Amino acid sequence: MAVEPAAPRIEAHPTVFVDTFTNGLLGPDVEMLGPVEDGGHVVVNTAPGCWGPMITPAIRGGHEVAQPVAVAGAVPGDAIAIRIKDIEVTSIATASGNDMSPEGSFNGDPYCAPVCPGCGAEYPETRLDGIGQDSVRCVECGADATPFKFTNGYTIAFDHAREVGVTLPQEAAERIAREPARYAALPENSVQNPILAFAPHDIVGLATRLRPFMGQLGTTPSITVPDSHNAGDFGSFLVGAPHGYAITAEELAEHRTDGHMDIDAVRTGAILVCPVKLPGGGVYLGDMHALQGDGEIAGHTCDVSGTVTLQVEVIKGLGIDGPLLFPLVEDLPYLARPLSGAERARAEALAREWGLGELEESAPISVVGTGPDLNSATDNGLERAAELLGMEVPEVKNRATVAGAIEIGRHPGVVQVTFRAPLERLEQRELLPYVRDQYGIG
Repeated sequence: MAVEPAAPRIEAHPTVFVDTFTNGLLGPDVEMLGPVEDGGHVVVNTAPGCWGPMITPAIRGGHEVAQPVAVAGAVPGDAIAIRIKDIEVTSIATASGNDMSPEGSFNGDPYCAPVCPGCGAEYPETRLDGIGQDSVRCVECGADATPFKFTNGYTIAFDHAREVGVTLPQEAAERIAREPARYAALPENSVQNPILAFAPHDIVGLATRLRPFMGQLGTTPSITVPDSHNAGDFGSFLVGAPHGYAITAEELAEHRTDGHMDIDAVRTGAILVCPVKLPGGGVYLGDMHALQGDGEIAGHTCDVSGTVTLQVEVIKGLGIDGPLLFPLVEDLPYLARPLSGAERARAEALAREWGLGELEESAPISVVGTGPDLNSATDNGLERAAELLGMEVPEVKNRATVAGAIEIGRHPGVVQVTFRAPLERLEQRELLPYVRDQYGIG
């Protein structure tokens, strides 16, 4: 009887370096790099995520994200804890703003179904011809082929330390626009048209602070979708869509991993725990933002190139449906922050006055919820938190009110349900090591 040869053993690497990108898609059809060891590191040189890819219709997902990396030992039903060790902005400048989509430039969704208004080609190849909002031209027919333009936009330059930025006047914006790839510090393998070529300058002289974070960070969905649509709000645009990436609401709920969050607390020092829905998990990132106010209400913010270092660890059998976040203490809502020693002592004294023997030991956790709108996203986050911790939704609502908050990650439909949860429940789900590392509790 013939013996089947054993499958070759794939050696895991302590560190995986990534400088390649997907064509705007994520899912089982996208090759994973690695695998990286459980406990190993992933180092990525990433490209701007939003506006550059948005004006590059050959990119099929509206973003340009790094090729995913498999993590050794991760199987569906597990989770991967991602420790964000470092995020560094390398762009010298970027441009952004509020958007509109010209008529005839897309089929139902300008992010993932662009069409050349001139020749009707889907996902047309383009070239830059000069500067300004009419500079993206179809290679075949020469028509203005960008699926997006600004209603109000700005060009912003950063200081050498990448600590502050200033929005620029027309002359400076146009000077940058003539060398857009250099000022964007585009990685060599990026194929996007740099948004700096548009030279927007509607807001001039506004100074602001930088605090970089990852707009996309997570694990690969178990169905192939446009990268920007791996969440319940943007993903809802795929339900019943007229293009080839159409899915059902049930497929979206089952397969998404909510890696596109735009939550500004996903920054250096935070710990993100993500579901595994494909063998290896497929950790990916992109859409680095130099800064953003909660909600990203303009629809976009300051997308930049940069370098990112992550450490990844497998949590066996956690069985979560969407991401969990352990933010830095300063990013927690006021009521969700751990009590200080003095506060704890006063609370214990008050408890004794009322005959209460001991106080609950608790620690912060932030559960991400997504949906077509903020109400449905909040419901999703509440339900996920209740399932994770073995509570009823009304209890989660009370805890988020008394010792937490509901925070908007992205309008229209990404929220954080953040609250202090009982340590015993977190320990039961094997999350206590992350609580201990992040908050010194437990």
